[in-house]
Amino acid sequence: MPNRSTDRYNVTQKYLMTRAQAINFPANFFNANFKKDQVFGVVIDIPMSSEVLTTMVCFINGAANIYFNNGGEYTGASMKYRNLVQAAHTLVANSGDVLKDCEKTKKFDLPTGRTHNVFLLTKGGIYKTQINSGYLPEDKPELRSFYVLYQRVLSEIRSCQLKDDAERRKAAK
Repeated sequence: MPNRSTDRYNVTQKYLMTRAQAINFPANFFNANFKKDQVFGVVIDIPMSSEVLTTMVCFINGAANIYFNNGGEYTGASMKYRNLVQAAHTLVANSGDVLKDCEKTKKFDLPTGRTHNVFLLTKGGIYKTQINSGYLPEDKPELRSFYVLYQRVLSEIRSCQLKDDAERRKAAK
């Protein structure tokens, strides 16, 4: 895809800093002795529209947060909702299957157009692949499965947001 300025998302400094912190999150935060190529975190940039870019961050402990290019965020739901913890853990635990489709990287550019950037965090470094929205290659079943798993996490996050909104409305009455 051409790298035109219209393909770029407007982002806030807060978003860029939060995203960078997520991508560079240390493995030693977790009480686990990860192997060098074992994935402990997944960071996915997901274009939602021509104006809205989200970054979903999931860790092996089931934590899942979402950050928006305008500086907004939805965090902390993993402390309340077991379904989200299970979905996020399942995504991270199974993401090692797509490592072979990734390249080790030290560049963390934002996506252009409708491409999803996927970063897999390991003790041995950060790996990246891209998934084109709307096209999943038939010959890459592991990418297809990975896509389904992260769509499930997104769905759980949305469900948590709706439950939180309903609770706030009920408490306001």
